[in-house]
Amino acid sequence: MTFHPGTLPDLHGKVFIVTGGNSGLGYYTVAHLAEHGAHVYMCTRSLDKGASAITNIKKIQPSAHIDLLQMDLMDLSSVVAAAEHFLTLETALHGLVNNAGIMATPFEMTKDGHEAQWQTNYLAHWVLTEHLLPLILQTAKTLPPGSVRIVNLTSSGHLGAPKGGINFKDPSLKDSGPWTRYGQSKLANILHAKVLHKTYGPGSPRARSGEGEIWVSSVHPGLVETNLATSVESSGSGIVSVFLVLRMLGLMWPADKGSWTTLFCAASRDMKAEQSGTYFELFRRFGEPRWQSSMAKDGKLVVRLEEWTRGVMRKEGWSR
Repeated sequence: MTFHPGTLPDLHGKVFIVTGGNSGLGYYTVAHLAEHGAHVYMCTRSLDKGASAITNIKKIQPSAHIDLLQMDLMDLSSVVAAAEHFLTLETALHGLVNNAGIMATPFEMTKDGHEAQWQTNYLAHWVLTEHLLPLILQTAKTLPPGSVRIVNLTSSGHLGAPKGGINFKDPSLKDSGPWTRYGQSKLANILHAKVLHKTYGPGSPRARSGEGEIWVSSVHPGLVETNLATSVESSGSGIVSVFLVLRMLGLMWPADKGSWTTLFCAASRDMKAEQSGTYFELFRRFGEPRWQSSMAKDGKLVVRLEEWTRGVMRKEGWSR
């Protein structure tokens, strides 16, 4: 499959949210969507960094329509507040790109009592999606199938998830390493996409009854030069030498090209209904894993994670 963001359709009148939009993959996702006329909300923890990113985009695209949405994924109250603020500003949402993430960070618990990678990469995006779903469905109700989409960024790193996929007894994985914790969170992103597809995607009971059809994807962008790779290298992790070799051999994509798979899933006319719910990696390089783990295809695990997450988030007051 080939794709270039230049083939995206006219997106004037469409509204998108991109988390982690001020740098890396998110920055280029925002830039390309705005270039084609979309009104994009760039979610960022730092308003100064967000404003600087928008200034840089507007140097190339002066007419870009981008607004900031302040959100700290390490603080679930911030996520809920950002979603509620957005709902006061807009009456439609055509695309949600759950892009932000951290990778292989040292063990840390958030103020909400969850391990940092588990919350940042998965729980916070689950909460954000949950609060925006009514508007997403309302938007989809009056539009042709494929007009409204959700994209979850994941990684081939999900292959490093613990035995069984998700440790429900101790999701913090405090006795495991940073890559195992990262793998669990990225597997959860895939499972989340699958449950959204099953519930709202093509052929779902809700879609057939006219409640709105949402196309959902989980995206592995490939080995990409981003601030995540840089932070891993500066951490002294044992995988540093791997990144150095890949860089020397030219086997890492620039961040711009790393965003292309996301853009395909978020807005391309070439995406088909039967591709909703699937795991995408359009651009591969030598040596990269090219498959999903069996855990990512486990229907029972999809259901169990959704039930666990909904129960915990409801108990903590972050979900209806």
